[in-house]
Amino acid sequence: MYKTFLSWRYMRARRTNWIGVVGICVGVGALIMILSIMTGFLEETKKSLRGGLSDILIEAVQMKNRRGAPSDPAPLLAEVRADPRVAGACAQMNWVGMLSRGGREAGKTSEILASVNASSISFVHVVGVDVEDEFTTTEFRRALEQASRAGDGRDLGGASLRVHDVEKPFAPPPGYVPDGRPLASCVVGAQLARNWRLQRGSIIWISTAVPDEASGEMRPSDRQFVVAGAFRSGENEMDMQRIYVDRGELADFLSSGREYNQVLVKLHDYDKDGVETRDDLGRRLAGKGLIGFEENVRTWEDFRRGLLAAIENERVLMAIMLSLVVLVAAFTIFAILSMMVTEKRRDIGILTALGATPRGITWLFVLIGFWDTLLGATMGAILGTWAALKIDAIEQFLSKLLRVQIFDRNAYLFDHIPAIVNPLWVAVIVLGAFVIALLFALIPAWKAGRLHPLDALRYE
Repeated sequence: MYKTFLSWRYMRARRTNWIGVVGICVGVGALIMILSIMTGFLEETKKSLRGGLSDILIEAVQMKNRRGAPSDPAPLLAEVRADPRVAGACAQMNWVGMLSRGGREAGKTSEILASVNASSISFVHVVGVDVEDEFTTTEFRRALEQASRAGDGRDLGGASLRVHDVEKPFAPPPGYVPDGRPLASCVVGAQLARNWRLQRGSIIWISTAVPDEASGEMRPSDRQFVVAGAFRSGENEMDMQRIYVDRGELADFLSSGREYNQVLVKLHDYDKDGVETRDDLGRRLAGKGLIGFEENVRTWEDFRRGLLAAIENERVLMAIMLSLVVLVAAFTIFAILSMMVTEKRRDIGILTALGATPRGITWLFVLIGFWDTLLGATMGAILGTWAALKIDAIEQFLSKLLRVQIFDRNAYLFDHIPAIVNPLWVAVIVLGAFVIALLFALIPAWKAGRLHPLDALRYE
C-alpha cells in the first residue's frame, strides 16, 4: 500500500516528473495523429489509384482474325450478371482525346495549349457509359450528386454546373438553343470545368485519332459537345481529366466498329468473393468465347499491384519512424527517475530501515514511471484522436490565423486532409508506450532496490 501512496506523492511533488508526462503525451498524441493522417493519405491514394475502376474489370479486346470479345456487350453482360455474387455490371467505352474551345474562347484554348503544363490539362479521358448500368456499378451517381450539392456552383468555375436532372445527366442543359443540329451532351470533371472556365451550355471540341479499319492508319476525328453539367469525385486528378458521354454517342464519334472496350463488375462482397469470382468469370467467359483469355478478367488490385505494395511499405516504415517519438519520451522518464533515485537515496535508506524490501523499493520507482505514463498516454490518446478527427478544421483555422496556406488542396489527388483513426492502432500505441516507458523506468528502479541501507543513510 505504501508503494502506491509514496509513488503518487513523489510524482506530484517533483515538477520534473511532469516533463515526462508531457513528453509521453506529445509522443503518443503525435504518433496517433500523424499515423491517422498518414493512413488517411494512403487510403485516399489507394482510392485514387482505383479511380473509376469497379471491383472487377474485364478487358473486352476486339481483334480481327483472333479470339476476342463480341462487338455487342449484351451476351457478356448477361453472363456476368447471371453470377449470384455480382451486384451490377456495365459496359464502358474509353478513349483519349484533346480538349479545345472555339469561337470567342479560342484565345483561352491557345493560352492553355501554349502552357508548359498543357499535357496535364488539355488531354482528357473520354468515357462512354450507359447511365442506368453505371449507377448500379460505379460511383457515378454519387459524383453527380456531390456536384449538385456544391450550392450555386461558383466554386466550380463561376456559374452553375449542376446537372439539371441526375437521373438523365446527358439530357440537353436548360436554355440550350442549338444553331442547327443539337449537339450531344457531356458531363465534365469539376477541376476540368474550373481550369477551362466552363459553364452549363458551354461548347467544347474533343479531338482524337482513330485507326482506320481499311488502311490501318490513324485518322483524325473531332466532334463538338455541349456541357450538361459537372461531376465531383473528390479526386483532383480524375476531376481534372475525365469527361463522361453516352456510350452510343462515343461509339458513333469514333466510328471504329467498337461499341465498348471494358466491362466493370461490382460484387456484393468484394473482400470475400473477389479473387474467387475473378477466377470463375475468367474461366467461364473464356470458355464461351466471350473474351480472348482468362487473364482479361482482373480485380482492380491486380491492375495496381505494384503501387499498392509500395503504399503498404510506406505505412509500415512511417509507423516505425514515428515510434522513435515515444522512445525519446520514454528516455526522458529514464533520465528523470535516475536523478530521483540519486536525490532520494536517504529516503530509500529510511524506508529500508523501516522494513521495506528491495522488491518494494523497486516497485515504488516503477510505479512513478507508471503514473507518468498513465497520465501522459491517456491525455495523448485523447488529444491525438481529437486532433486527427478535426484536422481539416484545424488546418483551415490555422491557415486563416497565420495567413498561410498550410495544405494546398490543388497539389494532391484529393480536396481534403484525410484522417482515419483506427481504435486498434490507438490501443497498440498506448500499450506500446506503457511497455517502453516501464522498461526504461525499470532500470533506475532496479538500481534503487539494490542500494545498501547503510550506504543510503550515509548519503548527503
